This record gives sequence, structure tokens and C-alpha cells, in this order.
Amino acid sequence: MSSSGGTVAETAPATKPPAKRDRTHYLYIAVIVAVLLGIAVGFIWPDFAKELKPLGTGFVNLIKMMISPIIFCTIVLGVGSVRKAASIGKVGGLALGYFIIMSGVALAIGLVVGNILHPGDGMHLTEATKEVGHTAAKDAAEGPVDFLLGIIPHTLVSAFTEGEVLQTLLVALLVGFALQAMGRSGEPVLRGVEHIQKLVFRVLGMIMWAAPIGAFGAMAAVIGETGVDALKALATIMVGFYVTCALFVGVILALILRFAAGFNIFALLKYLSREFLLILSTSSSESALPRLIAKMEHLGVSRPVVGITVPTGYSFNLDGTMIYLTMASLFIADAMDQPMSIGQQIGLLLFMMIASKGAAGVSGSGIAVLASGLQSHKPALVDGVGLIIGIDRFMSEARALTNFAGNAVATLLIGTWTGEVDRARVQRVLAGDLPFDERTLLDTTTDDKTDKDSPAPRTDGPKEPVTA
Repeated sequence: MSSSGGTVAETAPATKPPAKRDRTHYLYIAVIVAVLLGIAVGFIWPDFAKELKPLGTGFVNLIKMMISPIIFCTIVLGVGSVRKAASIGKVGGLALGYFIIMSGVALAIGLVVGNILHPGDGMHLTEATKEVGHTAAKDAAEGPVDFLLGIIPHTLVSAFTEGEVLQTLLVALLVGFALQAMGRSGEPVLRGVEHIQKLVFRVLGMIMWAAPIGAFGAMAAVIGETGVDALKALATIMVGFYVTCALFVGVILALILRFAAGFNIFALLKYLSREFLLILSTSSSESALPRLIAKMEHLGVSRPVVGITVPTGYSFNLDGTMIYLTMASLFIADAMDQPMSIGQQIGLLLFMMIASKGAAGVSGSGIAVLASGLQSHKPALVDGVGLIIGIDRFMSEARALTNFAGNAVATLLIGTWTGEVDRARVQRVLAGDLPFDERTLLDTTTDDKTDKDSPAPRTDGPKEPVTA
């Protein structure tokens, strides 16, 4: 009896408890339903729908509230766990070089499509329209010098209170390098930051359950404000812009990812489908930034690469915004019967490429950058900015989706080029064999293993030794 009882006792622990069912798919079904309801309410009761705008704004603000602490924790853990600072500089240098090249590619594509379509022909200007453009120009940043000075926060903690992505990035890098220099004495701080990161992601998971309410309010408000007439009048540029963004992602980025890293972009986009739905309903890629950080780490890209590439990309890798600025500028010039020469187009858009850095996926930022660029290079065209304001909200969605896809691809590429990607894990995750833990927004299995060893995730390529 005792021997058989011992056998039962020994084999019982081998039986795994049933896995908890992931119920978060109901959340995203609810988001889809909420978007459809918002569209219906916007068309049926437009005045009431406009009053629902705070619901969407409130949800996006809740997400933005979490961005700074998530970026801070991710970068500090990534940088602080690597011994040599040169490896971080290599990641940052590769990322910035890639971002500049892809911004140029996006501008070129926008120029070609805009000069082929000539979407602004036949539009008319009103006094009210003129006023909108000048108001937007005043709201824009003054220039690249102000942008660079704006990266420096007023205090060490003001980056968190003001919600500036690049300020948070600077502070996190400084703290990470300081912990790196402290060596073993900095390990307790790293452990503390890791626990804070888990807490922050848990809070974000709670906030995500408000997504259907935010999606309903945001979509109802924009439909109520815009209506059908503006969509009909500006359908050419809107459809042309969407098609251009789709081709950029489905052809340009797909070919780069396939030949430079060996991965299928459509499998990657499927993996990030919930984030795309969130962006579509809120019109802001910032709403999905924390989830992109968590998902790219789960995918198999090392924490230092994710921590540097994703936040930097949100200010410097704005492919969708580049295409938008190009097509919108040409649209306004044609609508006002003031077509620009190729030389004028290139000069204007190079300025906008610099001015747009820092417009990190926030809905409406494209209008401000567009107005400021026209004000600096061809003031007569500022009057025409109001022509596009009616559909900017819908074009903002395409900008945000394209920016997000570009940053996901960039993270995987930079990780591949630096040897900081677990390729076998990427294939398993994209195939669905290693599902993402939606309840915590963290790869808890990996975290449990790394708690005893290192905060940095696994890679199959060469990497710097980490603090043990």
C-alpha cells in the first residue's frame, strides 16, 4: 500500500493544471461592435455623437498615462543589464540610419503618387477654410532647434509628468548607463525596476478593458463631426492615400523584411492584429505603443533592442506621416491653382521631414506639421490647409497604422542586424505555438526564468554578457 501510495504521490505533480482560457478575445470583439455602433450613432444622431468625444479622448489619455513608465522600465532594464555601452550605441546608430532612409523612401513614394493623381483639382476655398490653416500653423513647433532643446526635460521627473516620449527616452538612457557603470551594486535597483514594470503592465491590462467605450466615443464623434459630404468631396485623396500606405506596407516593407531578415510581414501583421484594431478605433498609434514593446519582446527580440528602437521610432520613423505630408502638400497646391515645381516640392518636404520628428503618432499632429511647413516655405498655401481638415481624422488612422507597421518591422530588422533575435522563437510565435499572455501583457514564462538570471531575454545571436 505504501509503495503504491508513494507512486501516486510521485506521479501526481507531473499532471499539469488546465491552462486558463484567454478571454481577452471577447474584449476585441466588443471593440469591433463598439466601432460599428459609433458609426451608426454618428450618422443617426450627429449632434449627440459630437458630445461623446470625451470618451475617446479619455481612453487615449489613460493609455498615454502609462507610456512614460513603460518606456522608462524597458530601457533601464535593457541598457542596465548590458556590460558594454558600445552595443547600445550600435543599436541606436543602426536605428536612426534606417529611419532616415525609410523616411526618404516614403517621401519619394508620396511624391510619385501625388504627381500622378493630382487630387486637389476642382476644390474651392472659403474664408473659414483659410482661418483653419493659420490657426494650425500657430500650434506647430517653431523649428528643429526648439525640437532638440525640447528633448531635455526641466527636471529628472518632469519627463514622466509631461508625457514626452523623447524626454523619457533620454532620462531612461542616463539611468540605464548609470546602473551599467555601477555593476553588481546596481542589481537591486534593476530588480526593483523589473517588478515595477510588471505592475505597470498589469495596470495597462486593466485599462484595456475600457477600449470598447473609448472606441465607441471616438468613432461616433468623428462621424458626427465629419458626416458624408466631406468624405464624398475628398474621396480621391483619401482613397489614394490609403492605397499608397497599403502598398508601402504590403510591398516595400514586406520585401525589406523578407530579404533583410527572412520573415513574412503578413504573419507579423497578423500577430499584431489586435494592436491595429486598437489604433483604427482611436486614430493614435500611441495607444498601442506599450503593447508593441511587450509583444516584440515576447516575439524574441532582445530587451535592449526593443527598448531603444520602439520609443525612438515613434518620433523618427513616421513613414505614414511622410506620405501624408507629401500628398497633402500637393493636394493643397493643386486645389489653389499654385502647383509647385519638383525642386520646390523636394525642398518643402525635406523641411517637413525634420519638422515632423516628435509628432509621435498623436491624432491631429500631422495638420500642425503640414501648416508650419507651408508657412515656412510657401505661405500662400497655408490658406488651403482647411481644405483637408474635414478628412484629416480618417487620414490620421492610415498614418498611425502605417507608422505602427513601420516600427514593428524596424524593431525586427534592427534585432536581426545586431544578432539580438531568437529566430526560432520568432517562427514559433508567428506560427501561433507561443501565444502572447494578454492578461498580463508580459511573457510570464520567460520572466520567471530570467528573474533568477538576467532581465535580458534570450537571443540566438551574439550579444554582450549581462550582469548575473
